[in-house]
Amino acid sequence: MGLFTADIKTLDDLFVHQLQDIYYAEQQITKALPKMISKATDPQLKQSFEMHLKETESQIKRLEQVFQMHGHKPKAVDCPAIDGILKEANEVAGEVGDKEVLDAALVASAQAVEHYEITKYGTMIAWAKRLGRDDCASVLQQTLDEEKATDQKLTAMAESKINQKAA
Repeated sequence: MGLFTADIKTLDDLFVHQLQDIYYAEQQITKALPKMISKATDPQLKQSFEMHLKETESQIKRLEQVFQMHGHKPKAVDCPAIDGILKEANEVAGEVGDKEVLDAALVASAQAVEHYEITKYGTMIAWAKRLGRDDCASVLQQTLDEEKATDQKLTAMAESKINQKAA
């Protein structure tokens, strides 16, 4: 099973592991967003990143709530996927000299993060429901809705002006 530990034997174990994984991911995102904010030149993009940083901090609190509801202490486990997405975002941003192209690269990187989160939260909601934990699913759904809304805002921004300026 690679990165999974021998302790994962049930869907409940897997759910908790994924909760720990996304908890780590959200923490790493709060570290990456200030860098993205400082590099963004489009005021609307910068503002969107600032808003998402605040949302991410709330999402971490929600995850801590789900841990408690599920009878576990909040704990993070390394998430190589988010580490890779953020590393690539940092490398790409460092290679782009044109500020308008940089904004397009930042949007693409942010959307890669959002799509990863959408996948994780969608799966965890399905598992929570299967485990009879509709309470946990409903808390996770709030975050999934925010992630989808952020992705839609980024798409609209990219399509309406950022990609056009970069071209």
